[in-house]
Amino acid sequence: MLDKRVKPSFIVKYLDQYVIGQDEAKKILAVAVYSHYKKIAKSQKDAIEIAKSNVLLIGPSGTGKTLLCETLSRVISVPFVTADATSLAQTRYVNEEIEAILRRLVDKADGSVTRAQHGIVFIDEIDKLKSADGQSRSTSGESVQHALLKIMEGSPVKLATDQYIDTTNILFICGGAFVGLDSIMAKSHGYGFISTSGGDDQSILDRLNTRVKPTDLFTFGLIPEFTGRLPIIAKFQDLTRQMLVRIMVEPRNCIYNQFREIFRTEGVELSIGQKVFEQIAELAFEYKTGARSLRGIFEEMITPILYTVPDSADVRTVEINSLFTDPVFTRAQPGIGIDEPK
Repeated sequence: MLDKRVKPSFIVKYLDQYVIGQDEAKKILAVAVYSHYKKIAKSQKDAIEIAKSNVLLIGPSGTGKTLLCETLSRVISVPFVTADATSLAQTRYVNEEIEAILRRLVDKADGSVTRAQHGIVFIDEIDKLKSADGQSRSTSGESVQHALLKIMEGSPVKLATDQYIDTTNILFICGGAFVGLDSIMAKSHGYGFISTSGGDDQSILDRLNTRVKPTDLFTFGLIPEFTGRLPIIAKFQDLTRQMLVRIMVEPRNCIYNQFREIFRTEGVELSIGQKVFEQIAELAFEYKTGARSLRGIFEEMITPILYTVPDSADVRTVEINSLFTDPVFTRAQPGIGIDEPK
């Protein structure tokens, strides 16, 4: 199923090129995906059915859950679609919405049901599927959880095209912010009652005490049957200011590189100082939306400059040293070359 080069370490190195931080989550997801496709290959070879392990990603908004899954699908070259649990909870026809998600997966597989059956479905905002007071049973988050159970475990689903898609080997990854879960975890009992000897590794006990337990998710509002379909759990950490800076400048397709290429098409070199990225990161950090604010702030800074540059054929470089000062333009004078910054 996988290229022989695609091992967990290979997957993590690829993810590192596009996603900053979240090292532990990357390792957990890489191993989960690697194991998933190895299980499929083993089942097909030996006719032994091996249970599927779907994944739950828990972390604040804007920490890279969707980006990590999208990047992951590229490195292993499988069809990938995203869905919004909130939309599922708001519709009266949940099964039709689920069928539409699978139809999009087939479309991403260029119409091949066989390829789609080995794809990945990412369902975001899964934490919103909690029954709220006053909601009818048909539209409650709990009823959506029940509707998702069968396809997450594996079942044939009839599409509008009269084709059937078997979800047995589709990997489902669910994500959510789970605001308030930390408080629940703080109140739940740890594993401190387990006796340890001098030869035992205390770090393993500490890791057990910090992991999200199924009972924590029950208390939060997910039903036990649904939680049981998500045995692998990875926690995403809040982004620090320094991580926000790195997100803008380090990934291969970072926003800085994107706009440098746009300016180069105009024959202009864009240069942005480190201080600017730190200022943008500070603003984004205050907004408390993770990396989601970075592009908006960056584009707000760039927009007036990019409005002017295409009409100024003599501009050769643009240098930005602060969000709160005007950029420095270096212009070429006909017959003289490049003059001093103005």
